[in-house]
Amino acid sequence: MDLLSDRLSRIKPSPTIAMTGRAATLRAQGRDIIALSAGEPDFDTPLHVRDAAKAAIDAGHTRYTAVDGTPSLKRAICRKFSRENGLDYTPSQITVGTGGKQILFNALMATLNEGDEVIIPAPYWVSYPDMVLLAGGSPVIVECGLDQGFRLTSHALEAAITPRTKWLILNSPSNPSGTGYDHAALRALTDVLLRHPQVWILTDDIYEHLVFDDFQFATPAQVEPRLKDRTLTMNGVSKAYAMTGWRIGYGAAPEPLIRAMAVLQSQSTSNPCSISQYAAEAALTGPQDYIGQSRLEFQRRRDLVVAGLNACVGIECPVPQGAFYVYPTIRDLIGTTSAAGTPITDDEAFANALLEETGVAVVFGAAFGLSPHFRISYAASDDQLTEAIVRIRRFCEGCA
Repeated sequence: MDLLSDRLSRIKPSPTIAMTGRAATLRAQGRDIIALSAGEPDFDTPLHVRDAAKAAIDAGHTRYTAVDGTPSLKRAICRKFSRENGLDYTPSQITVGTGGKQILFNALMATLNEGDEVIIPAPYWVSYPDMVLLAGGSPVIVECGLDQGFRLTSHALEAAITPRTKWLILNSPSNPSGTGYDHAALRALTDVLLRHPQVWILTDDIYEHLVFDDFQFATPAQVEPRLKDRTLTMNGVSKAYAMTGWRIGYGAAPEPLIRAMAVLQSQSTSNPCSISQYAAEAALTGPQDYIGQSRLEFQRRRDLVVAGLNACVGIECPVPQGAFYVYPTIRDLIGTTSAAGTPITDDEAFANALLEETGVAVVFGAAFGLSPHFRISYAASDDQLTEAIVRIRRFCEGCA
């Protein structure tokens, strides 16, 4: 009898975590490594949020809470949706989990049966397909290339829908591309979805506040209220408030789905960390000036990185609308050989050679379902980003 379950064979470890771990190992060996593979802000959590957590500890809020979130945090989340998105929810339509990933996982585990299909535009966050597979569903990957601005079109969505389609996953702004769907782009998709009542929408809005220039964020249930009753809107505090380690995500959806997700959570993690919930409440209800400050800093870094990469031989880097990633193409470098003799056969070979030969850690595009690209997280200092660009430029110049 095998020890491991068959379902485990359907999935693989996260490539982003694997690359970050590999970079850490090389650094521990004494190598000069610039790691641009992890997707988390490099800023401190706002002071008032940290103070709220300390106060919660001192007040004794260290016991179990309701399985899927404290009533006060759920009320704060309802106010957030009303204030920022024009969406009205009651606390019974809110769920809180240990990070946004658990919200997505719970929803898919609670709803998918064997053979149910989930449409996932590529490039995608690495965990979407594996969570679908673990839940017994079938990922339907729709490639959205550079010529489409990395966006799913209404025609491609229509063509991908079948009688077995249960979910469409949308992420805007996107990890890894930073692409955003504005109101018009979402309207084109929601018009299609109105014609297919069996399809639910799972929208990952975790980068909502990290948008640049004149881009205006919108979310599907806001654009088309008639879809609200089959939409799970997921968000969290990790990216907007630099709270990745606090592990708080939340979602809003119709009550039957929220109740089903709570049942699942009650038999897995149970409640999120009580202290983190009080911190998240402070983040959502307290001063919001931190968001604007971090947004401007990320936009400045974006411009630095995009300009630097576009000056590299063989690299084309589009300008993202949000998040803190760029997703350049290296199609002109495929088939070359690095200065150290490594054949650049694909984007994984490029990323591995770049790390080994220059000490710059990036994530290869195949991990996100679309090649030949690579992802850089510019949640790093100016010095690190500038030096990384210098090393990447030298590496590309050495490819022939």
